[in-house]
Amino acid sequence: KHLPYRLAVICLKYRCTFSPLWPWATFPTRCTIDDRVTRVAWLNRSTILYAGNDKWSIDPRVIILVNTPTQYSIMIQNVDVYDEGPYTCSVQTDNHPKTSRVHLIVQVPPQIMNISSDVTVNEGSSVTLLCLAIGRPEPTVTWRHLSVKGQGFVSEDEYLEISDIKRDQSGEYECSALNDVAAPDVRKVKITVNYPPYISKAKNTGVSVGQKGILSCEASAVPMAEFQWFKEDTRLATGLDGMRIENKGHISTLTFFNVSEKDYGNYTCVATNKLGITNASITLYEISPSSAVAGPGAVIDGVNSASRALACLWLSGTLFAHFFIKF
Repeated sequence: KHLPYRLAVICLKYRCTFSPLWPWATFPTRCTIDDRVTRVAWLNRSTILYAGNDKWSIDPRVIILVNTPTQYSIMIQNVDVYDEGPYTCSVQTDNHPKTSRVHLIVQVPPQIMNISSDVTVNEGSSVTLLCLAIGRPEPTVTWRHLSVKGQGFVSEDEYLEISDIKRDQSGEYECSALNDVAAPDVRKVKITVNYPPYISKAKNTGVSVGQKGILSCEASAVPMAEFQWFKEDTRLATGLDGMRIENKGHISTLTFFNVSEKDYGNYTCVATNKLGITNASITLYEISPSSAVAGPGAVIDGVNSASRALACLWLSGTLFAHFFIKF
């Protein structure tokens, strides 16, 4: 079983067991011996680390821990991957030498060492993302697309290749490196997909003379579209004949504060970015005051036809009474 930052390697009657170890941990090794032992030593492969109390290793991290008639232990501090390998406890008795071996395995948590930077491409292009990770055991690298529709599995490889990329494939891509030693290492890359504008909403609007009218044009594009308004061949601008053009994000509005007869007709909304241009024709048409309803592009005052009828009846009665009294 994996024990974080600790390793218990115990040699009992010349038999050894071990647990995996992380780098920078402490590696104690212990040999249990008896009074028949005359000489004892610890070796790493063919290199003698300690012989009795004499240190043969020049590595300052290797120290003797216990040397008694019943136990012989050394310790390696701040273990790294280069310490991995076999360690041998060699014991000389009156009869013959005996050895016991333990193999140290150093586990390394996953770490992403190199990953692609954020990238911007045009729709239809090909994209390759790279995510290189190290660890022991070798980590598994997985790519996922973090889209608005939820996390979607994409690839289980260091390389993620997307051919003929579409606009709905834009967004964040998450690279995860996992080897079950520790929590996965996770990094993200953002892909921005440029595409030409298309007008998604443009509605004809009816309004009566003297009222406020609004024409609205909505366009989707990356980079964001720039808008222009035309009537026939004339480009419109804010302040011209009491009109106002307002652009907010992906929506442009053309407002008439006091609609007159000459304002009715067809208008063209033009949306452009560096990848293309598109347009839509929108009509401002006349409606009678009695049929006008409140809403976008059809704004009326608070006096309805019934109120006007009552007002006329009251005014007629007042004039008749005044005429009767006078004569």
